[in-house]
Order: sequence, then structure tokens, then C-alpha cells
Amino acid sequence: MSGLIETLGLSGARPLFVKEVLRFWKVAFQTVAAPVLTAVLYLLIFGHVLQGKVEVFNGVGYTRFLIPGLVMMSLLQNAFANSSSSLVQSKITGNLVFLLLTPLSHRAWFVAYVGASLVRGLAVGLGVFLVTGWFAPPGLAEPWWAVIFAVLGGTLLGALGLIAGLWAEKFDHMAVFQNFIIMPMTFLSGVFYSVHSLPPFWLGLSHLNPFFYLIDGFRRGFFGVSDVSPWLSLGVVGSATLGVSLVALHLLKTGYKIRH
Repeated sequence: MSGLIETLGLSGARPLFVKEVLRFWKVAFQTVAAPVLTAVLYLLIFGHVLQGKVEVFNGVGYTRFLIPGLVMMSLLQNAFANSSSSLVQSKITGNLVFLLLTPLSHRAWFVAYVGASLVRGLAVGLGVFLVTGWFAPPGLAEPWWAVIFAVLGGTLLGALGLIAGLWAEKFDHMAVFQNFIIMPMTFLSGVFYSVHSLPPFWLGLSHLNPFFYLIDGFRRGFFGVSDVSPWLSLGVVGSATLGVSLVALHLLKTGYKIRH
């Protein structure tokens, strides 16, 4: 096993992974509890206003419909925030140089940063699920789909956060990426509504958003129904995750904006 790890260039990934997990866990009230509270506020506001007025799937109330979307939204946003903020913070404080002095390969960097982002995303998502599920248990009709899309979503956004962190030189740059790319794609992915309720133009635009397939596939795990086939969602999300991961690995290998 150790020989395989050496061959893949993953030696040293574990200590960096543990460091990244401890980094967010030491301030869990801010990195885990706060996003859970935000999701609960969304549920209370939208659920109170629209419960009984909107029914997307037969027999599924709006509050139950909303919960999986909030879980995945929280997971995605926090997976992205973990890797991106860690890299930007390391650049600003200057301690990134200590990582550059180590013999860690670009694959080890990727596994550690994305792995820690996945852990944080899943921790927040689980917290949101447990707290919001108390208001209206959504059930788990096909739980394997929920697990698959949760892992893929955390990996995709962790890798995307890695790219953003490499590109950004200060927190202002990070805010641009977060506010103009991540937030719009998240809110326009069907978290609060079914995309089939949109006009044709916006419906077609939604189908170009990979976040829509993450939300829809994840929701399939709870209700056994979805707007599109879960296999189509799996193909789109899998391709997006692979593509973004390859870009992140290439940037790490070339030392983009970190080796100068």
C-alpha cells in the first residue's frame, strides 16, 4: 500500500489533510454552525411563506422539497470556501512558503485540500440535514443517489475553490469569484424551485448549469423523482468534476501564482 502511495506521489498528503481539517474545525462555530443557522433561516422564511402554496412533486410539501436543496447548497458553498480561503490566507500571511519547501507533489496538495473541503462540506450538509429534518423529515427513497452527488459536489467545489485560491491574490479577488460565479450558479440551480416552472429561456439556461444537476440528482435520493434522469445528472456532474480536477492539478503542477 505504501509503495502505491509513493508511486502516485501522495506521500505527505495525510499530514496536510489533517492540518486543513483542524484549521476549520478549531473554529467550527464559524465554519460549521453558522452555515447551519443560515440554512435554517432560509427554511423558516421560505417554508413559512410558500408552504401550502407550492407543490413540485406529488405528495411532497414545499418544506420537504426545500430541505435537500438547502443541504446541497450549504455543502457546495462551504466546500468551495474551505480550499479557496485556506490558500488565499496562506498567501497573505506568507506561510505558504513553508509548504513550498516540502517535497509534496501536486497530487498530494490536491488530495489534501480537496479532501478537507469535502469533509467540511459533508459536515455542514449533515448538520443542515439533521436540524432542518426536525421541521419536516424529507425521507430517503434512494439514498445511494444522495451519497454519490454529495461526494461529487464536495469534490467539484473543493477543486473549484482550489483554482480560485490559486488565482486570487487577496480576499477581494475571492469575493469576486464567490459573488459573481458561485452564488449565482447556486441560487439559479433549483434550490428553491423546480426549473420546470421557469420560462423556456431560463429553463434552457438552467440546464447549462452543472449545479442544477447536483441539486436534482441529490434530491432524487430523497424523493425517488427528479426533473431529469439521475444518470444524465451523474454524467454531467462526473464530467465537470473530472475537468475541474484536471485543471486544478495542472495549475498546482506548474505552480501557478504560488512559485514566484
